[in-house]
Amino acid sequence: MWLYHRFPLSFREAGELMLERGVVVSYETVRRWCAKFGQAYANVLRRRRPRPGDKWHLDEVFIKINGELKYL
Repeated sequence: MWLYHRFPLSFREAGELMLERGVVVSYETVRRWCAKFGQAYANVLRRRRPRPGDKWHLDEVFIKINGELKYL
């Protein structure tokens, strides 16, 4: 269900992606899950979205420069 709400997919496309991962569901099952749990999931996604004025702190990072791993 999160695939449908997180990405612009149809019920059938979300079902096909789940099939590729070994979960057999029909598009109708995905539609029912979205009807039952979709609003709660959409609310969580909206709440977790960064807002203007939010501060992000990056403590450490590894980056690759010219093929060599550097620690910042």
